[in-house]
Amino acid sequence: MNIPLTHIRFLERARLQFGRKTGIIDADSSWTYQEYAQRCRRLANLLLSWDLKPSSRVAFLSYNSYPLLEAYYGVVMAGGILLPLNIRLTASDFLFILNDCQAEFLFFHPDFAKDIEDIRPQLESVTRFVLLEAHKETDWAESLTYDQLLESQSSDLDLQILKVDEDATAELFYTSGTTDRPKGVMLTHRNLYLHALETIIAENIRETDVRLHTIPLFHVNGWGTPQSLICMGGQHVLLKSFHPKKVLQQITRHKVTTFSLVPTMAISLLNFPTLAAYDLSSVRQIMLGGSAASPQLVRQLEKAFDCHCMASYGMTETSPVLTLSLHKSQLSLTEEERYQLQSMTGYPIPGAEVRIVDAQDQELPWDGKSVGEIVVQADTVMAGYWNRPEETEQSFRGEWFHTGDMATIDPDGYVLIVDRKKDVIISGGENISSLEVEKALSSHPAILECAVIPIPDPSWGETARALVVLKNNQQASEKELRDHCRAHLASFKIPASFEFVDTLPKGGTGKILKRELRKQYRSHQEKSAG
Repeated sequence: MNIPLTHIRFLERARLQFGRKTGIIDADSSWTYQEYAQRCRRLANLLLSWDLKPSSRVAFLSYNSYPLLEAYYGVVMAGGILLPLNIRLTASDFLFILNDCQAEFLFFHPDFAKDIEDIRPQLESVTRFVLLEAHKETDWAESLTYDQLLESQSSDLDLQILKVDEDATAELFYTSGTTDRPKGVMLTHRNLYLHALETIIAENIRETDVRLHTIPLFHVNGWGTPQSLICMGGQHVLLKSFHPKKVLQQITRHKVTTFSLVPTMAISLLNFPTLAAYDLSSVRQIMLGGSAASPQLVRQLEKAFDCHCMASYGMTETSPVLTLSLHKSQLSLTEEERYQLQSMTGYPIPGAEVRIVDAQDQELPWDGKSVGEIVVQADTVMAGYWNRPEETEQSFRGEWFHTGDMATIDPDGYVLIVDRKKDVIISGGENISSLEVEKALSSHPAILECAVIPIPDPSWGETARALVVLKNNQQASEKELRDHCRAHLASFKIPASFEFVDTLPKGGTGKILKRELRKQYRSHQEKSAG
């Protein structure tokens, strides 16, 4: 028997096996898995009543919320492609993404009504705008809110699971890259199904788990939790936005067993003044990702929460988890060595194969010293970039997906990222395209040229630093450049620091050598430390 691999089957499993269990908690509201499944079906029927065509794109612009979690199933059950939008982007980013993928329907939180209203005349394909909550002065949106629209629909739906094409795109995530515009990553039903099963095995996800959604659901497939946890019948606790006090309150109130953090979140929790006052005894596992974690951070989390903590590595293009820093039983480690290992990138989860290659795509040895680009073959690697055939082909050359991340692999198979081939800065778990920031800066009339590089930061992992060369007889202050960036970029993309320089190093073709800039900065840091 050959049944298509689609995560829709996970929702049916949860409905049939855990129907009476409270599966979703959002603030003071909750739903059983039976109720959640019915709501997902109502959403599917709503979209079908609007004549949703197969593979039409349905966008959601929302904080972590029950409508967004319902969209993970309701949209695909109707045959559409879910497009979760990053709420931290600008209105111009939303405009580009919605037009790039020709989204047909847009569901949005009222907080973003002004942004959507501003770009609405330029949207090429969106035919319906749906408010997730009531809001005044939006007569251009549907007169009924999301919940009211769902109430008008039946919960009966012929799923026709056997007719789902497992290789069809189910989700579309736009990610910052080396270009000045984000690229749409196409994740298939098969990607999502196998990613869920493989992470269930690797992360030891249980039916008894209560997961607090500290990571945004719009971020890299919600780290896979909308599929894996529902497959196992675990409980979702939704958190609108991260704040240490709110996280600690929810852990205590709902007996949370597992959650994920980027290092900045972890640091803010550990430094919260009344951390010891909360009951954290239910926590069994914390996953760190988004940027590099230190052994000291892993140690502190394990001590504070009396739980197991491990680092992970992945990317939007891989659904996302590729590796976990799990301890292998064959290794005899001291406590210090264990913390060092658990802060590493880790080794591949089942279903993934990882290599490192040189500039000629030749495999390098696992000696812990040779540095090469990470390439991957995995069940979870995307179908490709939306409408970017050339970039897709380049990324998949040699039948391996090229991540652009530079790493070593030690003799035991543990991966350690040491640098990035791409000019992407990861700050607090968010990707920042240096090219996009440079383009915004270069539009300032006083700037001759500029370069943006990552610099280490104890709270954010790394932040963006702008190196600026001004035109002759021109002046500009740091505040002026920051304000200029604010008019063109999302707030998290604005450089944390600026430095005015006379020249920038260049190669034979006139290309600015960021490698040299990074090297110079590291050398300067080392001298300062000395």
